[in-house]
Amino acid sequence: MSQTLVRRIAVTAAATAFALSLTSCTGDSDAGGGSGGSGGKDASSGGGAATHTVKTVMGDVKVTDAPERVVVLDTDALDSAVTLGVTPVGATTVADKAPFSTYLPQDELKGVKPVGVIAEPNLEAIAALEPDLILSSKVRDEKNYKSLSAIAPTVFSESTGATWRENFALHADALGRKNEAKKVVADYDAHVKRVTEALGGADKAKRTTFGFVRFVEGADTRIYMNKTFVGSLFKDLGVGRPDNQDAEAFSLDVSPEQIDEANADVLYYSTYGDAKKAQETDIVGGPLWKRLDAVKNGMAFKVDDNLWMLGIGYTGAGQVLDAIEKSYTSAAEQ
Repeated sequence: MSQTLVRRIAVTAAATAFALSLTSCTGDSDAGGGSGGSGGKDASSGGGAATHTVKTVMGDVKVTDAPERVVVLDTDALDSAVTLGVTPVGATTVADKAPFSTYLPQDELKGVKPVGVIAEPNLEAIAALEPDLILSSKVRDEKNYKSLSAIAPTVFSESTGATWRENFALHADALGRKNEAKKVVADYDAHVKRVTEALGGADKAKRTTFGFVRFVEGADTRIYMNKTFVGSLFKDLGVGRPDNQDAEAFSLDVSPEQIDEANADVLYYSTYGDAKKAQETDIVGGPLWKRLDAVKNGMAFKVDDNLWMLGIGYTGAGQVLDAIEKSYTSAAEQ
């Protein structure tokens, strides 16, 4: 029997097992055990390829030194791959038929195949791409780990969002691009210093409070705190945070009557979904919003939700820093 046929049988079996598991339970207490990813390496990369071991939240995983067919199952992994010069063969999207992250260079996403939505990947579509590496996170895909590992070596981070730097380092290790990653990090650190200077220097930045509000269709308005991607960027810049927002938590969720909790010297805000249904229209047009210090002083800026919420990586972070510098300096000059 040919190796190709054996591989296809193994992939089909993995997809079938996953489908059966969904009908019996939603999780598997053994999903994180040991070095399950090494089984995928044997099934997908063949003998003779040079490998290295990556330490992950699910255990040690053996991967080829230079993966060529990478599937990414979250936006942070997509950002990492593109930032490091790798075009994945497949990626999930935030919703069915939604585009891949629009802030990324679109010419670097040509040929990438959709493989389901985040946290609900299509295993058959992934298997059909014959990947040699799969990147995701435990928080998104723990229930799929065994099935994914049967297809290819699967590297999970613990979570996403505020841990984006650690995740990038893990992705770089798995992709065999650790040297390239060092330059990316150094360039970002230099970028942070330039933007901090543009804000008036470290001392002024520390005295200036920054906040972020997200209007969400079908949910309360969210005031983002420190344990978020945006919160981590504010920390890098060394800017001040309002006392009620300066906590290691995700968000302070408020009603329209509580929007005064968003008060800050500088305020950024975005909207997920329809502006009216997300209550942005009514809140921004209301009296409480107009009393916020940032609004009164011309320091409230509406920004791209796709970038600020999905750009969880060094390419996205760089663009957010650019947006902060441009908006702040332009308003300060007026």
